[in-house]
Amino acid sequence: MVTQPSATLPTPFIDDPIDDPIEWPVFGRVLDGTGGSRWESFVSVDAVYCAACAITIENALKPIVGVESTSVSVAGRKARVTWNADLTQPSVWLQALAQAGYPARPVADVRNETGRRADTRKALWRWMVAGLCMMQVMMYAYPSYVADRQEMGADAQYLMRWASWLISLPVVLFSSASFFDKALRDLRHARVGMDLPVSIGILITFLVSTAGTFDPLGTFGHEVYFDSLTMFVFFLLSGRLLELKLRDRVFFAMDSAFHKMPQSVQRQKADGSLEVISAKRVVQGDVLWVPNGEAFVADGLVLSGHSHVNESVLTGESQSVAKSPGDRVIAGSINTGTAVTVQVERVGHQTRLGEIMALMATAQTTRPSVAGLADRLAKPFLLVVLLVAGLTALFWWSTDPERGLMAAVAVLIVTCPCALSLATPSALLVSVGRLAKEGVLVKRLEALELLSHIDTVVFDKTGTLTQDAMAVCKVEHRDGVSQARAVAIGSALAQHSAHPLSRSLVQFSKQVQRLDADASSVQLTSVKETIGFGVSGLLHDPATQAKTSARLGSANFCEVQAQACANSVVYLADEMGWLASFEFDQLLRDDALQTVRWLQSSGKDVRILSGDNTLATASVAQALGVVHAWGDLSPAHKLQHIQTLQEQGHQVAMVGDGINDALVLAAANVSVSLGSAVPLAQNQCDVLIQSSALFDLHKTYQQALLTVAVIRQNLAWALAYNVVAVPMAVMGLLPAWAAGLGMALSSLLVVANAGRLARLDH
Repeated sequence: MVTQPSATLPTPFIDDPIDDPIEWPVFGRVLDGTGGSRWESFVSVDAVYCAACAITIENALKPIVGVESTSVSVAGRKARVTWNADLTQPSVWLQALAQAGYPARPVADVRNETGRRADTRKALWRWMVAGLCMMQVMMYAYPSYVADRQEMGADAQYLMRWASWLISLPVVLFSSASFFDKALRDLRHARVGMDLPVSIGILITFLVSTAGTFDPLGTFGHEVYFDSLTMFVFFLLSGRLLELKLRDRVFFAMDSAFHKMPQSVQRQKADGSLEVISAKRVVQGDVLWVPNGEAFVADGLVLSGHSHVNESVLTGESQSVAKSPGDRVIAGSINTGTAVTVQVERVGHQTRLGEIMALMATAQTTRPSVAGLADRLAKPFLLVVLLVAGLTALFWWSTDPERGLMAAVAVLIVTCPCALSLATPSALLVSVGRLAKEGVLVKRLEALELLSHIDTVVFDKTGTLTQDAMAVCKVEHRDGVSQARAVAIGSALAQHSAHPLSRSLVQFSKQVQRLDADASSVQLTSVKETIGFGVSGLLHDPATQAKTSARLGSANFCEVQAQACANSVVYLADEMGWLASFEFDQLLRDDALQTVRWLQSSGKDVRILSGDNTLATASVAQALGVVHAWGDLSPAHKLQHIQTLQEQGHQVAMVGDGINDALVLAAANVSVSLGSAVPLAQNQCDVLIQSSALFDLHKTYQQALLTVAVIRQNLAWALAYNVVAVPMAVMGLLPAWAAGLGMALSSLLVVANAGRLARLDH
């Protein structure tokens, strides 16, 4: 059910529909353990073009009471806002963004798509006006390029200038309005943004050319630059329009996989009839009728009907899965067979899809360290650009003021840091989107960059290299205690643990209960799990009212003698000592050997760290060809091993799926968990493989290598472009239109190059 906030703001804000708590899960989620007071919301900000814009947005929300943190993705044009519902509401900080000049809309909102289309339509109109005027101005400027002064009289030349001036007015007043608006907004807030140097360049070019038109015999009457002005604006708008299209195409592929949910559903009433309600109104316990071809809006249990479901949104596998009464379905999956009725168990951000959407949105708005450095340098860089432009104009002023002003314009235009700001995040976000469609979620953008440098891969054993389900193959117990009683006590303790061996013991107990009624008479109190060791509790005897302590776990935890066994063994003990031992068959995952061999052939040092006994760990290591393997390790010992490797200069990736792995997952350079992992391990990991296919590490690593290669290409291009273009601009060898073209193409190139990551083979 949707968690309601604990307080609201005064009436000026409650009339806005966005402040209705039922709307909040559509574009965010409540943070766990906060009672519904703290929310993480995601909004689309279309006016973001550079790192300076991102910093401006973050600074605009800092003064607002209740807004705890803000992170902006320039490449994705999205912002993540963490806020407290007791202190503020979405309309407050959305209004603050609008006042700062960055109107935002909730992601996954119908209004978002409408607004995006309107913005694209306006950008298209500005581009078309600039293009038409540019062609007309070039037609008037062409004779002065090809004709001698003797062939073209002064009157004809002046007429051409006046015509060019008139046709340039729509370009300056309409097509360039977006640059001026953003520049004025930045000046009002005492900020320096990318649009400020562009606007100064446009104004200087227009004013110099206007002076030459009105006073042809004056200082600036030698030449006019209306052709350069209109070409510059046209090329810059072309670059932004194409960049917008490329971004939309790249990110729509990622977002659309998660936003194909129906707006309405058919709910079954008490009398069995159906009613149509908004999907937002679905709550836990509702019974929904889901026809063929429709997506499930919630996680639930199939009550009736036999069908097939496409779960590719979560697993990346397009093959449908059979569903029958008693099976569970997940939100976002599509019913590809006959209609079914489903009882809702989880809705909104509580669903598996909701968790994935939140993870993806967080990844899109997370700023990697390299991109963060570019953001911090953006403002001083722009200030240096303005200074260099001023010095350039001053240098040329005494000899050729007209050339000096145009050289300054070229410097202002050519050095805008768009390409540098987009080089890293655009590549990372495209790769995150591609992996998401293939069932691999990257929770931290920087993880892809770090993964490419990994030289050591450490695996947990149980549930990671071995299959999650292990079968009890042998039970030994103390004389005087029946096997059924021993299994019942062990199972009662195991129910309080998510460890794979505990789950297997519980399953085994269900089989025993069908054969022996004595297995269901165990009562426990004060049960406590010691992560990485075992479970303890007080065993209650209804007849005597006596309470006896009992432990289930490792030999050390149970304080008993360990058995020499190649299989995994779990011990059970009470106050009298050893009570029983449960031996488990451990079967390797089907792709474990393939994964380990690939890693070793790639030059990676593969190691196994396990809390299981040494013999069982050694048996798995031998089967996989792993030389370095350790068993009987506590979480603290695993952590110490990881830290030792890091101190030796190794870049370590940890792959695990248990509660006892959470500590080392957090400490590793890059952490990977499987879809079958416990929630704590999933929360701590950087990369989550939803399908639990271990060999998906291969495509994740290969995508990381491709990503880093593209990032290096983008950075090399952005730096090389500035190294070549800036000296040319300072020397007056680069006209304004060429500077605008170079700036537009530079940004476009890095975005297009990043877009290749969606298609390159792993």
